[in-house]
Amino acid sequence: MSINLPSQRGRGRRAPMADINVTPMVDVMLVLLIIFMVTAPLLTAGVPVNLPDSRAKPLDQDQKPVQVSLDETGKIFVDQDEVTEAILPDLFAQIARKAQNGQPPQIFLRADKKLDYGRVMRVMGDLNAAGLNRVALVTVGDGPK
Repeated sequence: MSINLPSQRGRGRRAPMADINVTPMVDVMLVLLIIFMVTAPLLTAGVPVNLPDSRAKPLDQDQKPVQVSLDETGKIFVDQDEVTEAILPDLFAQIARKAQNGQPPQIFLRADKKLDYGRVMRVMGDLNAAGLNRVALVTVGDGPK
């Protein structure tokens, strides 16, 4: 057995600590976990579309909406699948038959802001002809002003 006796030379100094402090590492890992938990749901947007700005409030959702997207080249996507304009009325009729509680499903229409207005109106006309009247135009909010 030995005893640590204070010496004249090392008075007031402490011996170096050989333990690893993991508290900062745990803090960093928790912050990263929170960042990934917040950003993961935001990565679910399907087709990249340059949306216009709006000051409208977000809609309340009770069921999963059907996403109809038009990119800047005019291609039409229903959810993630590219469809032609010729089969669009039949596809919308199938979607309209999936009504729950007498309500047709909610449609989110996402169209590129550089796209021709008439092209968007043709798709909205097909939606209306199929009986899908719960259409929301998706925009990018620029915050309250």
